[in-house]
Amino acid sequence: MSSATMTEASGEVPVFYEVDEHPHPEGHSTSLGFWIYLMSDCLIFAALFAIYGVLGGSYAAGPGPRELFDLNLVALNTAMLLFSSITYGFAMLTMEKDRVAVTLVWLAVTGLFGLAFLGIELYEFHHLISEGATPQRSAFLSAFFTLVGTHGLHVTFGLIWLTTLMVQVAQRGLVTANKRRLMCLSMFWHFLDVIWIGVFTFVYLMGMLR
Repeated sequence: MSSATMTEASGEVPVFYEVDEHPHPEGHSTSLGFWIYLMSDCLIFAALFAIYGVLGGSYAAGPGPRELFDLNLVALNTAMLLFSSITYGFAMLTMEKDRVAVTLVWLAVTGLFGLAFLGIELYEFHHLISEGATPQRSAFLSAFFTLVGTHGLHVTFGLIWLTTLMVQVAQRGLVTANKRRLMCLSMFWHFLDVIWIGVFTFVYLMGMLR
């Protein structure tokens, strides 16, 4: 006779699972998983920087950084992203005080700076392509468009994520889950700032010195 049959015969209710589950540290596991994702993203950008480092001087008798880059425009673009990082920091400070409306305002300002960054980057790409400096023109331009474009794609996804979180905060307030999501986006956004500082230094500044 099986144990389940014996239990039924004795009049007891068989229990095949734990009724009261142990608490799961969801916040810690989410943060750990997101850190692992950021490390994988670091590997992607490290590979792209390495590729640019190898191919950045292969102009194929075409234009180089001195002829193509406008440092004033790039500096303005860098300022937009750095300002967005500052305003996101203000959003996190007001989030800790549970001020929903002010948090949403700072998030919206962050999104506007992010959109300005993308707009300037798209303008730069359009200008380069109109000048004939397409990704097919040389290995240098292929590596440049891939590295800078990948960063811009990350910013685009970050803005979509930011908009989604703004809707969730407006609907549900600063509940624990939304605070955790905003913290993850904060790490992602500041990570993009650090990567862009590397792009600005390695691609644009050092490119002008070649």
